[in-house]
Amino acid sequence: MLNDVTDREADAGQNACMQVLGDTANAEYDQILSKEALAFLETLVNKFGARRDALLQTRDEKQAQFDAGALPDFRADTKAIRDDKSWKVATPPKELLDRRVEITGPVDRKMVINALNSGAKVFMCCFEDASSPTWENMVEGQINLRDANLGTISYYDDKKDKHYKLNSDPALLIARPRGLHLPEQSIQFNGQPIAGCLMDFALYFFHNYQARAKQGLGVYYYIPKLESMEEAQWWDDVFSFTEDHFGVERGTIRATVLIETLPAVFQMEEMLYAMRDHIVAMNCGRWDYIFSYIKTLKNHKDRILPDRHGIGMDKEFLNAYSQLLVRTCHERGALAMGGMSAFIPAKDPAEMERVTAKVIEDKERESRNGHDGTWVAHPALVDLAMSIFDKNLGGKPNQMDFESPTHTIDASLLLKPCSGTRDEAGVRKNIRIALYYIEAWIRGYGCVPIYGLMEDAATAEISRANIWQWIHHGVSLDDGQNFTAELFHKWLYQELDTIQQEVGDNRYAAGRFKETADLFYELSTADTFANFLTLPSYELLKGAAKA
Repeated sequence: MLNDVTDREADAGQNACMQVLGDTANAEYDQILSKEALAFLETLVNKFGARRDALLQTRDEKQAQFDAGALPDFRADTKAIRDDKSWKVATPPKELLDRRVEITGPVDRKMVINALNSGAKVFMCCFEDASSPTWENMVEGQINLRDANLGTISYYDDKKDKHYKLNSDPALLIARPRGLHLPEQSIQFNGQPIAGCLMDFALYFFHNYQARAKQGLGVYYYIPKLESMEEAQWWDDVFSFTEDHFGVERGTIRATVLIETLPAVFQMEEMLYAMRDHIVAMNCGRWDYIFSYIKTLKNHKDRILPDRHGIGMDKEFLNAYSQLLVRTCHERGALAMGGMSAFIPAKDPAEMERVTAKVIEDKERESRNGHDGTWVAHPALVDLAMSIFDKNLGGKPNQMDFESPTHTIDASLLLKPCSGTRDEAGVRKNIRIALYYIEAWIRGYGCVPIYGLMEDAATAEISRANIWQWIHHGVSLDDGQNFTAELFHKWLYQELDTIQQEVGDNRYAAGRFKETADLFYELSTADTFANFLTLPSYELLKGAAKA
């Protein structure tokens, strides 16, 4: 059903029109996509859409410089901001000062309830990497979060004959909109898809700011995949405009920014400065950060990373990134959040013992580095992570008084490559993970348990980027084989057979594995590296319905 929003005069004096192409023939969809909500969304798109497009163009221009041989570094033109030690970000509200364990997950209704009931301090509900952006997911996610904020959310699982509802002390809800780069095909402005991030941001604020105000809360967001101070300023301007538009206090909106791109780690202070009225924390989005390291430096043959399974936070460039984030945030009055433990519980006791040891090692490192909290992907790991931070925080809500080491963390350390395995077994596993994930994504599922880890778009991106870079530079594997496009093609389609054996003939036939493999081959062998696998995959998603 087509829903036309009333034409309005654009800022430039030209007529502008927004159309909803997605289905709205549903009472709850009509509530989320009300005339008033869409009018606000159109206002944001009209005011900020062109500037967002220009920021994406600037990204491409900067990447072209890196492709030509330049390396990321701290900006000379913003040195005065870094040198001025007098400024701080606005004091975080009290409910955002204790975030020792956060759980993340998609916008699925049952998962929202389980995450809110998990015992974590915060639930980061994700419209981005943990969700596949089908129209149904994006709109129903807004319904689910509206009901969660009202305290009325419930779910009945008829297969398990089980009711799900909120407990008396749910986690604090923070929403993560899509990144700047992702479009929303089902809402168009002047015939072009709007920015998905503006849809997610606008609808969530519009439908929840009053309910949250009654609870004494503001509206809180996680902002993903920023690359520059200018992108942070764009978001801050969106926040300020929205607060003024609805007549609410400055700082009603509070944001945690994910530092998950290599360019961003060199501009953390500038981002904090640009968003100082609204930002409360930064987070080590480690998996996307590894992907961004490969993507940014993909043409630099001296900085090729090993297999993703051998890249941990103990590597120098990642540990330096963690330490610099802590130091920077605490100096400016913001919290410093740690990264994701993607492990999920194992039924085998020996494997579960290994998982437990890995999680303990990871969270001990983060808390020793001075992080104020951390992420887990599964409710069963909340208590384990909580116990580690409880012990190291010593009764405090955070570690904002943590004294960071004073050693120099410069560009050479942040860009330092690491050693590790490059073997056939690792490549084949990367292939299977990417195929499993992309196939699930185009069927409408963005958060997928694979081989003991909760995989999302970030980890699939690492697998894809690893393979592209190795082919592009003709990397020799540990056994002496040259990793070529021909060898990758052979292994890729052999691994399709492995997947068919693992899932069974019926599931394989009902799935979309063959077209996924074709897309994966095209992306991994193209002369030009696709910025995000979700963009070409979106073309396959548009006609897909969840199975």
